[in-house]
Amino acid sequence: MSELGYIQNRLVRAGIEHDPDGLLAEATRPGMPVVAIAGEQAILHADGGRASAVLPAAIEAETPRERVLLGMLEGRPLAGLLYEAGVADRIADAPSLSAQDLRSIAVQGTVPADELGMLAQAKSLLSWHARHRFCANCGNPTEPAAGGLRRDCRACGAQHFPRTDPVSIMLIARGDTCLLGRQKRFVAGSYSCLAGFIAPGETLEDAVRREVLEEAGIRVGRVSYVASQPWPFPSSIMIGCWGEALTEEIVLDRDELEDGRWFHRDELALMLERRHPDGLITPPPMAIANHLMRAWLTGRAGPAPGA
Repeated sequence: MSELGYIQNRLVRAGIEHDPDGLLAEATRPGMPVVAIAGEQAILHADGGRASAVLPAAIEAETPRERVLLGMLEGRPLAGLLYEAGVADRIADAPSLSAQDLRSIAVQGTVPADELGMLAQAKSLLSWHARHRFCANCGNPTEPAAGGLRRDCRACGAQHFPRTDPVSIMLIARGDTCLLGRQKRFVAGSYSCLAGFIAPGETLEDAVRREVLEEAGIRVGRVSYVASQPWPFPSSIMIGCWGEALTEEIVLDRDELEDGRWFHRDELALMLERRHPDGLITPPPMAIANHLMRAWLTGRAGPAPGA
């Protein structure tokens, strides 16, 4: 789990709801450290030769569009600031600042692992504010409240809370083979676990079974939970599962998948090690799909090998 991206977070969030406005006011005083997002990129600070997600202070001469309370960092409140996308370009010449997208940060290990979760939290929450400026109940403008932990509508009194979209992602296995697919947007030769959003009123287990049946025509029996991962694109929680295939014949939904096939565990091991003779690969270690594959190979997901 150590390489899985966005799962470690240094922030303490417990109890911040008791005085969020007061804590946010303190966190946004001049000279207080912040986490900053500009459009789809994080603003990073050079800290002793390595980048950090925590800036020593807000960016001078730039006005944030949104301010939210993220939690407590080493006993002090920490704010997340959302800047317009152009700020990422304007700080290009700053000696101690840089901008990078969150996926690249996780893949390359640009910041310490325990700061990735902070970035994912800030990106998801600030993106939610940017996309929910109007009331879904009456259509009037909303405004941040409770330190950015919700948005309120003065016109009708509705309160709106940040949402996280649950996604099921699953390693489906049958004996010594597992089912993987690829979409057209994937990099060449890359295969991954199937995945899909959980529908309203649907259990996690049924979401796994439905998605696999829809995309690959495979019926799934037993389903078990393995692990989860925040996914700030823009704001999802990837819920990783193992599932037991009851059938073998693949019938692809070509609107969803470019290809899908069964891979033997030995072939999967070569893909994970980037040694497959045909150049086939898997998602990088920061992705939960990679973790699910390794968990199945080592018997930590599903029956033990050969059972």
